[in-house]
Amino acid sequence: MVSLGHMSKIMPNNEIEERYRWIGPIVDGVLTIKQMVLICPFSERTLKYWLTRYRKQGLKGLESKSRKPRSFPNATCKEIKGKVIEMRRDTRLCARKISWRLKKQNIHIHERTVGKILKQEGLVRKYRRHKATKWKPTLVTTPGELMEVDVKYGIRLAKYKWWYQFTAIDCATRWRHLYAYDSPNNFTSVCFLKKLIKTTPFKIKAVKTDNAEIFTNKYTGYELSKNPFKPKLHIFDIVCDQLNIDHYLIDKGKPAQNGKVERSHRSDNESFYYFRREPRPKSLEEYRYYLNLWNLWYNDLEHCSLNGLSPNEYLRKVQNVWF
Repeated sequence: MVSLGHMSKIMPNNEIEERYRWIGPIVDGVLTIKQMVLICPFSERTLKYWLTRYRKQGLKGLESKSRKPRSFPNATCKEIKGKVIEMRRDTRLCARKISWRLKKQNIHIHERTVGKILKQEGLVRKYRRHKATKWKPTLVTTPGELMEVDVKYGIRLAKYKWWYQFTAIDCATRWRHLYAYDSPNNFTSVCFLKKLIKTTPFKIKAVKTDNAEIFTNKYTGYELSKNPFKPKLHIFDIVCDQLNIDHYLIDKGKPAQNGKVERSHRSDNESFYYFRREPRPKSLEEYRYYLNLWNLWYNDLEHCSLNGLSPNEYLRKVQNVWF
């Protein structure tokens, strides 16, 4: 039976005093390490470690030291960090796209490492939590099988006067076409559709739009018609029928069903209109010119849904279309 009469019953004041009370009997030769392990809550290895440090440095050796490594051999160099930060501020790309773009420059860095660098610099976006939706989009893999078409406010000229951006994006390749008009109406919607057919490098089989009055009269013509079962067709539907193109409509109040074109509009606001506040284009033609330059850059931008390929690169891979 090991005697504990020599040990103090007063609580230690600090960490050093507590550790010395456990190794003190071993230093004085009262107990051996094997005997102390039977009554000590610490392991034999810990006691030997404390004894070694005490014999080398005295009581100061019993003080806890930081376990932080003194060197970081796998740390990202300052030059690469600088490129990541500069690319984020210039292009506002996400961590994955920055990683893909640096890979093309023979700089291999993981997307999570890029994300940590952006978080340390305070360059990350705070996301809002959205409720999960039961609706799931249908997978489209063939170019031209389905294109989403929509209109957004472009540049504001006066209180009630805008230049409007018409957008069409292919669901399979994310290839996009933009054009600007001074008014959204039936005539401009049909003109945009005809211009889209001439511009796309593939055949369009179907388009999907919202329920705006420039695309359908489902919520205007149906109710105003004397015979709701035989309503007057919209001019957009008539042109689609003449061009052998199917026209689909999303459900009312569910813009998520047109999610690809809505997501591209967010990219427009963040990367194009944010920098186009001043100076404003002086004419509609100048606005169309800048919009076309932005769209050319967008079609060469890496997309997460395409696994790092741009829309143009994906088209070249699928059907050998070159621009």
